[in-house]
Amino acid sequence: MRNLNLLVVEGNLQKENENFRKNGIQTHAESLKDSLEYYSKNLNIDVFNPCSEKSFDKILPNIKKYDGLIWGGSSLNIYNDCIEIRRQISFMKECFKNIKKILAICWGMQVAVTAAGGTVKKSTNGAHIGIAQDIEINENGESHPLYKSKKKKFNSPAFNFDEVVTLPEKTIHLASNKINKIQSINFKSGVSDVWGLQYHPEITYHKMITLINFRKDRLINDRKCFKNELEIKKHIEFIEQEIKKSEKNSRMLELKNWLNHLVAA
Repeated sequence: MRNLNLLVVEGNLQKENENFRKNGIQTHAESLKDSLEYYSKNLNIDVFNPCSEKSFDKILPNIKKYDGLIWGGSSLNIYNDCIEIRRQISFMKECFKNIKKILAICWGMQVAVTAAGGTVKKSTNGAHIGIAQDIEINENGESHPLYKSKKKKFNSPAFNFDEVVTLPEKTIHLASNKINKIQSINFKSGVSDVWGLQYHPEITYHKMITLINFRKDRLINDRKCFKNELEIKKHIEFIEQEIKKSEKNSRMLELKNWLNHLVAA
């Protein structure tokens, strides 16, 4: 694989990342870098966090040098209007003007959809806590390069409470499951060809279990996803069974296919 210049966008607030590090958890940008480097060492990766930058002047003058952008996850909710979220939407719009290939993952997809005129709301069918089950690729997805060699139905690491409800114009819908009708999409905005995923092929199930334990109190008391710690324990045991069946190359195939998409461009 030829050398590629990639921009990874960190979606979490700096405070959340500091909490991650205190608890021995990789930031989402660090997880992305590890997963990307599994496929190729010939990657020049820069990380940018729009939340903590008051100005984009440092990065915008050189933004066209990137072969692709990957925008990862976050604990934020797009409909909770705040300056950090507005900065992210604003930066995504700048990326639409300058970067041709974008892989938008979970929060990244929600930011991309919002920046392109779509809408995101709290999911009406529940949440994915560490895992999304039975994601099914539709006819559009079966012929899309995102899913080359992927099984038609699969499970994946995932962690989201929200869902895309209105798509940007001329979006191609690629996959669904019972929780989120919109599990993956492809649309164009400005110069950008955007591949969007609601789930996390780049994050391991082991990290998801760590995140569940890290967010245990919030999941019980704030999110009301579990009644007590016993329910969380049982859910973690379910994910541990999935780990025994999961295979790394299959789990991260979307990432590999996107990198090949960049090389072929």
